[in-house]
Amino acid sequence: MDEVFRMKRHNTRHAHSTGRTMHPCSTWLGLIFLVFSLSSQADFVIDIVGGADDATPIAVVPFGGPALDDNPGNIINNDLKNSGVFKTLLPSSFPAQPTSSAEVFFHDWQNIGSDYLVVGNTVTTPLGLYSMHYELLSISGHKRIMGETFTLNAQQWRDAAHQIADHIYQKITGVRGAFATRLLYVERYFIPHGGLHFTLMVADSDGHRAQVVLDSKQPIMSPAWSPDAQKIAYVSFEEGRSAVYIQDLRTRARERVAFFEGINGAPAWAPDGKNLALTLSRSGHAEIYVMNLENRSLRQLTDNPSINTEACWFPDGKSIAFTSDRGGGPQIYRFDLSSGQTTRLTFDGNYNARCTISPDGKKMAVVHRQSGQVFQIAIQDLVSGDMTILTQSQLDESPSFAPNGNMLVYATRYQNQGIMAQVSPDGRVKVLLPEQRGEVQAPAWSPFLH
Repeated sequence: MDEVFRMKRHNTRHAHSTGRTMHPCSTWLGLIFLVFSLSSQADFVIDIVGGADDATPIAVVPFGGPALDDNPGNIINNDLKNSGVFKTLLPSSFPAQPTSSAEVFFHDWQNIGSDYLVVGNTVTTPLGLYSMHYELLSISGHKRIMGETFTLNAQQWRDAAHQIADHIYQKITGVRGAFATRLLYVERYFIPHGGLHFTLMVADSDGHRAQVVLDSKQPIMSPAWSPDAQKIAYVSFEEGRSAVYIQDLRTRARERVAFFEGINGAPAWAPDGKNLALTLSRSGHAEIYVMNLENRSLRQLTDNPSINTEACWFPDGKSIAFTSDRGGGPQIYRFDLSSGQTTRLTFDGNYNARCTISPDGKKMAVVHRQSGQVFQIAIQDLVSGDMTILTQSQLDESPSFAPNGNMLVYATRYQNQGIMAQVSPDGRVKVLLPEQRGEVQAPAWSPFLH
């Protein structure tokens, strides 16, 4: 897709400056190169632009206890609301502000239109830690459903709030929550007198607590999570041309694993964490390879004089999907690692690229173009082949499933800025995560952290 175009552009620029000859690589017909405009910083705010009509009403009371940067109840409330599964009620409608089930009189809550009630409290322990306790109550059932206590330090209270939201989500829906996960993305911004910069960022699933992993004046592309969420792989041009790096998020140690002549791009971790799919142009064309991370050996999967790129693994690790223009335009194909057979998956629309497979292996999200220059996120049922367009904006890219499969994150445009957004697989729930600075590219949702 456009990543190959960008790599070819940067690699060719490097070849001209060094006098070295690069391998030729054809480009997509009608390929776009997304050039993001720069904008000033904006306050971080989550904007919900769509929701499910059948969302379950729930009331989350602000937690009692010492003042923190944000009340844990507010974080839990926002997590549940952003999922689209719940409709959270405004505190102004609450008849009281209880912090434990002992303070709840159910008859006072029966007329607010909520099925569930969440109460909680945070206290300081003698050792200087925090003890955070919450309870989930059924208003109609007049009973306590569950409750837990977390002991944590001052840096962990937001983590605890996300975990509480996960537990509430799972208790009511039966599906594991994904709020205590992370987002990985590239941020492109301009520093006065310092020029253009690219940063690789990691943030909470709601976009808060963003931290810089790598800062560079050269492009960073295609960040990807390892299956255990402890490492990341990405493409960097810091050495003048594309190279693939692996970095440990705990130690910050990093290693260059692919720096071959030509294109080195689109890393994708195998489900077992032992192999990495890559796009390389060692043979003269952009082809899909798999690298064994223990001995660095390479296996070439595709062999076609077209562009073959953007591999993504099926959850069972037995096959990959990838983008290729071998049929005349970008479409998604599947390669079976055992048989070596390739089959085409997408037929609807004249452009389908940058695929990602749902955790259950039943759905595939893509960047889809039906006609013109409108690129949207679509999802295809891998059994029926039916495709549904999820977004209505014009320049959407890089879809990535949450580890429970109930939301996708992607990059889009909002008020003339590149931001992250989230959408449900049925398209009914949309959440915007405007960035504080710069332009967001290539978001990736982490696996479960524990």
